[in-house]
Amino acid sequence: MDIVPQLIVNSIIAGAIYTLVALGFNFIYGTVKFFDLGYGALTAVGGYGVFWLYKMLGVPLYIAIPAGVLMSGLIGFLIYRLVYAPLRARKSSGMVLLVGSLGAFTALQAVVAILFTSQFQTLSRSAGAEAVYQIGGGVITHIQLVMLASGLIIMAGMALLLKYTMFGRAVKAVGDDEEVSKIVGINTPKVIGWVFFIGSCIAGLAGILVGFDTGIEPTMGLSLLLKGVIASIIGGIGNIYGGVLGAFLLGFIENFGIWKISGEWKDAIAFGVLILFLLFRPQGILRR
Repeated sequence: MDIVPQLIVNSIIAGAIYTLVALGFNFIYGTVKFFDLGYGALTAVGGYGVFWLYKMLGVPLYIAIPAGVLMSGLIGFLIYRLVYAPLRARKSSGMVLLVGSLGAFTALQAVVAILFTSQFQTLSRSAGAEAVYQIGGGVITHIQLVMLASGLIIMAGMALLLKYTMFGRAVKAVGDDEEVSKIVGINTPKVIGWVFFIGSCIAGLAGILVGFDTGIEPTMGLSLLLKGVIASIIGGIGNIYGGVLGAFLLGFIENFGIWKISGEWKDAIAFGVLILFLLFRPQGILRR
């Protein structure tokens, strides 16, 4: 059996997952210019929000998923208001903000583990009943197709939002120079608050889709965050299209990199690619 078609499908699936994480992360970083580690824990918040509503309370899926996304967005906004906004108001350095985001990540992860235990959970009620499709000799599931479509739709939506709306222009202005944006009358705290809310919603959606595909656990956010950050840096930090390009490139490099070796090398390959880019092209493939 030829394994290449399945490797291509697996690469596209991985790229779709990394795209969702990288889009929200890039959106936030491009505006406030610091690495928000707490973003990773919001993927678990979305996944466990749907788990609580859908599997524990029996809420219909079409309500549970938007509610889980909204839950992630609101918690991300609250973290900004309670942690990041006061630190930024005091002109704290990027290192202080990074440590603050690490604290937010650790606290959120601990709260999720306390509420739902550290046991691995699945979001689907009927294991093994998901539709499977054959594409060019490879196999892909229905939820994986939804992941791919979601990533592309969100990318297009964010591109249109930033290019054709007043809010998008304000976001780009704040990302270029926050102080000048204040001078010309932009309500920068409000804009940044919305950026954190939207980016956190995307993180929650990523966690929910991963939960339906492979399952959820409180520590899931760390691996998703790291791959999203690597994809963002490879493609071009702060660039929406670059994040998507980096996500799919990382997916292909990882999956073809372990073609002849153990799958345990996948993370090592990803970080090896990251180091190469940091050494030889730190701005990524596409500039901001």
